[in-house]
Amino acid sequence: MSHSYVLGLGSNMRVPGIGGPRAVIAAALVALEQEGLSLAAVSRIIDSAAIGPSQRRFANAAAVVATNLAPPELLSRLQQIERAFGRNRRGQRWRARPLDLDIVAWDGGIWISPGLVVPHPHFRERSFVLAPAAQIAPAWRDPLSGLTLRQLAARAA
Repeated sequence: MSHSYVLGLGSNMRVPGIGGPRAVIAAALVALEQEGLSLAAVSRIIDSAAIGPSQRRFANAAAVVATNLAPPELLSRLQQIERAFGRNRRGQRWRARPLDLDIVAWDGGIWISPGLVVPHPHFRERSFVLAPAAQIAPAWRDPLSGLTLRQLAARAA
């Protein structure tokens, strides 16, 4: 059974052989397709300030993907891609990172399991997630609030 997901993509580090954060986002989109995810829509890349101690600005984007994977399987695939780009999840939270891939929402509504909550617990307050997501899936509804991504983005702006 095919599912649709809204993914958040972010980078604030150069990756050797790829380039700066915007190039990393572009390469990550290619990697998603190489992993068998079908890209249905991709937002523009925006620049945003970092959350937490990192001083480097982020490049952020969103994508709608279709896949037969359930949320935990998709998360595992996304974490494999992050590792291939040099992501190390050990250490300080919210530090600079070469690539961050998040499941923001999925067409199945709510998913809660150890290590994974969908929709992403913090996406409603993060304009760097909502603005790109609203570009490509404005009518997608948050199953908790009932608001569309467009409405949430307007509130976060």
